[in-house]
Amino acid sequence: MKTGAAPGPLSLDLLINSIVDYAIFMLDAGGVVRSWNKGAERLKGYVSDEVIGQSFSIFYTPEDRAKDLPAKALATAAATGRFASEGWRVRKDGSRFLALVVLDAIRAEDGGLIGFAKVTRDITERQQAHNDLLESERRYRRLVEAVVDYAIFQLDPSGHVATWNPGAERIKGYGPDEIVGRHFSTFYTPEDLENEVPKRALAEATENGRFEAEGWRMRKDGTRFWASVVIDRITDESGAIVGFAKVTRDLTERKQAQDELQRVQEQLVASQKLEAIGQLSGGIAHDFNNLLMIVLGNLETAERNSRNVGGANLQRALANAKRGAQRAAALTSRLLAFSRRQALDPKPINLNSFLGGLQEFLQRTLGERIEVQTVGGAGLWQIEADLNHLESTIVNLAINARDAMPNGGKLTIEATNVSADEDYARINPELVVGQYVVICVSDTGAGMTPEVLDHAFEPFFTTKEPGQGTGLGLSQVYGFIKQSGGHVKIYSELGEGTSIRMYFPRYTGNHPQPASNEANELISEGSSVETILVVEDDPDLRGYLSDVLRDLNYRVRSAASAQAALTILLQENQQIDLLLTDVVMPGINGRELGRRAQEMRPDLRILYMTGYSRNAVVHHGRLDEGVDLLEKPVTQARLALKVREILDRAKD
Repeated sequence: MKTGAAPGPLSLDLLINSIVDYAIFMLDAGGVVRSWNKGAERLKGYVSDEVIGQSFSIFYTPEDRAKDLPAKALATAAATGRFASEGWRVRKDGSRFLALVVLDAIRAEDGGLIGFAKVTRDITERQQAHNDLLESERRYRRLVEAVVDYAIFQLDPSGHVATWNPGAERIKGYGPDEIVGRHFSTFYTPEDLENEVPKRALAEATENGRFEAEGWRMRKDGTRFWASVVIDRITDESGAIVGFAKVTRDLTERKQAQDELQRVQEQLVASQKLEAIGQLSGGIAHDFNNLLMIVLGNLETAERNSRNVGGANLQRALANAKRGAQRAAALTSRLLAFSRRQALDPKPINLNSFLGGLQEFLQRTLGERIEVQTVGGAGLWQIEADLNHLESTIVNLAINARDAMPNGGKLTIEATNVSADEDYARINPELVVGQYVVICVSDTGAGMTPEVLDHAFEPFFTTKEPGQGTGLGLSQVYGFIKQSGGHVKIYSELGEGTSIRMYFPRYTGNHPQPASNEANELISEGSSVETILVVEDDPDLRGYLSDVLRDLNYRVRSAASAQAALTILLQENQQIDLLLTDVVMPGINGRELGRRAQEMRPDLRILYMTGYSRNAVVHHGRLDEGVDLLEKPVTQARLALKVREILDRAKD
């Protein structure tokens, strides 16, 4: 090391020259360079011969020299013993670097100023890293503040809010001055606070590094929103927790959409379940109708033949058996109603007139303790439905309502026009967009539990005591309304009563109301010259029908299948006046048989029988035009009357 004074100990000289990351040199009292180490040479670019004897101001920028900063630095160091600063300095090649400068005053034993020790370090890279960090933080801050769909903020280690972005203000409603410093549990519902959810969230984030969850959170105004929450642990270089980063997103709309989808799926599952039960019920009812027709028919024959020879006990036994069979037939009819397999005769109905006539009848039926009120309205649309089944449906509901009000109450039957839009149809997928008339039957009774509501339309489900009901009332209502092209919903709460809303499509056509004909129960006989071809795949029922028709003085041919019937019809020498055929048969069904038969014999009259009307002759609850149909089980009188009516019509 070259100096302007006597060299120090050899060991100090070696030490200073071995330092290459710092410029360490001495100035005299006037600021002239008197020594120069290897670090100064590397850092500033001058060798010792070039710089010793020159003023240290050559290292300053022109701007700093113009401000007389070198002299001020020396003055400060002389006055206080030290001057320290950061600033730009200039190398020999004219390039600049950011320097950390320390200037210490050197004094003699008597206190006189000898010179200065100057240490300079190049901190350009460090400053650049610092600047990069600041810029990164600024970018992060701009990013966080630009996000308005997410609440992004920080918590201190104890869970208190430390930062707050505009998204958090928009979602949660608090301004920064209102929430910073408060505990983040402010956002949780009372139920979650009681269950210590915030505490467990921080504990999980502390232990595992992250906590994720969805749940209800609270806004400043007390409203709730469905939130997706992520809490991430923040640690320093040593691994100590310095806080948490928290991101919250409002997913209320998605939650509502998911809940709506779930409700629709549940409705579809319930509908499919009822549809499956209906198919099973319909198939069972069909077979039962065949059996019941045989039982009832033979009981009628036995009852008629025993009037002159049997005693009172026999007559009573036959009457009891007949009543039992008729009750079974009624039960089967209800199953068919639920499964939407009953034959309906829909006609236009003026509901104002219908409800007006129904009120007095219901009041007499339900008794004085039940107040009955029917409400129509001006401009009420017409519907098209089977009048008898509609009346039976409302009476059924009214009796259920009476049973739910043992101490009396009020029954209201109200009809009103409604239009189902796409939103309502989306929530109720069984209902198409369109105009409807809603008939609402409401009571002030005990109401139903959610569990009962889930099963209310299922056949044989009942909350009544054994023997007090069949459990087919509401299922019959459900089947009739669905078969009429409508929709039904139940609203009920325990202690709040029940409201059943029946949606019937608005009728816009012009369908004249035919005059009603009361069927008389007299058995009409035929003539021995008229021939009836009976087609029925059930051998017992086929034999019974053949016997009844022969007893009515008709000639009878029978066939076990449509193919066998067509063979008979192909024989030109065979006179056939009426084809009496079942509809549901294996192979060719009765409707197809009728079509082929009329192609072969255009003047042939056809009478269909069925115990299962969702088939080829009934579509959407309406009998095909020009089709004659008997629903099983049919009495002998009704069979005789219908056969005679059709044969006489052929003669007109």
